[in-house]
Amino acid sequence: MQAASRRQFTGTLLTLGAASSAPMLAAAQGSGDFWALLRRGGCVVLMRHALTEPGIGDPPGFRLDQCSTQRQLSETGREQARRVGAAFAREAVRLDEVRSSAWCRCTETAEIAFGRHAVWPPINSFFNDATGPARTREVLQSVRGLAAPKNLMLVTHQVNISALTGTFLAMGEVLITRPGAGDRLPVLARRVF
Repeated sequence: MQAASRRQFTGTLLTLGAASSAPMLAAAQGSGDFWALLRRGGCVVLMRHALTEPGIGDPPGFRLDQCSTQRQLSETGREQARRVGAAFAREAVRLDEVRSSAWCRCTETAEIAFGRHAVWPPINSFFNDATGPARTREVLQSVRGLAAPKNLMLVTHQVNISALTGTFLAMGEVLITRPGAGDRLPVLARRVF
């Protein structure tokens, strides 16, 4: 599929996915199990970066070492990241590690929300390349030994999270999963902030 038609196709999927998941997202926001699961620990928490300026992917010729060349968080996204951080602080949830994709919209989300992050290449976006299956296997292998009371936060991209869980999610949405022996992380709870 050519780049332009791939982007049009992805844009259509994003529109359809957002429209079809709206009732489910609204219901998930009130989930009482969300915080209880995190307090028990042993969770791999997946967060899609907060809201960005409009667009799909990044502009041609973008560079990871230059945030100005990438699609960036919007002011609404920065506020969303602050809400996520405030909620996790209010609920006194333990996050032993916060790992982020190298993309600036992910690192900025992690810094605003949690005040820390370590860039972890296996969760870098593979939107326009063929490294997805290998990266997904690496993440699954790495998290397999995670156990309570520890929790691991991964701030990454929709394409990565969909590969790990089979689930489409909105920008700023958080999924709680637990590692297992399978080729997917099962989604136990989800919340949009």
